Amino acid sequence: VRKGLDLPGVVVGKVLSKAKHPDADKLSLCTVTVGGERELPIVCGAPNVAEGQLVPVATVGAELPGGFKIRKAKIRGEVSEGMICSEAELGISEEADGIWILPEGTPLGKPLAQALGYETDYMLDISITPNRPDALSHIGIAREVAAITGNPLKLPDVAFPEGSEKTAEAVAVEI
Repeated sequence: VRKGLDLPGVVVGKVLSKAKHPDADKLSLCTVTVGGERELPIVCGAPNVAEGQLVPVATVGAELPGGFKIRKAKIRGEVSEGMICSEAELGISEEADGIWILPEGTPLGKPLAQALGYETDYMLDISITPNRPDALSHIGIAREVAAITGNPLKLPDVAFPEGSEKTAEAVAVEI
């Protein structure tokens, strides 16, 4: 069980401009603001980056999941002072096609976890083994959590309306 996202140094930024990298076909030179006066030059390889997008930005000094530390660097001769991140790079998803584009209205400059309300979430990371098919559903997991924590299990109220047609009229069985 993990509590929220621990991503110090990852904030909400806005892509102000995007230009083609002079020495690389698949890289872009982006100017990003994370609030305040300062604008960060960031080299980005994601094909879906565009001007005006709100994006997660790992600033210099941030440490991403897996121990990857962000530092100021020259990438193909251009200075990059951060990284525009995908969900996979932030440990939120296992796959990502390009950068994570945040919803309009996400507060600029705020820490990402705080801006999205992830700092107070609890995440339960589970791997089900073949001998536990009872844990392959939400109710199965809820039973396990209730047993571990001692809390009562609250099952959903499920009711199905009765049909007017008799089953014997709808189905025929021949042997």
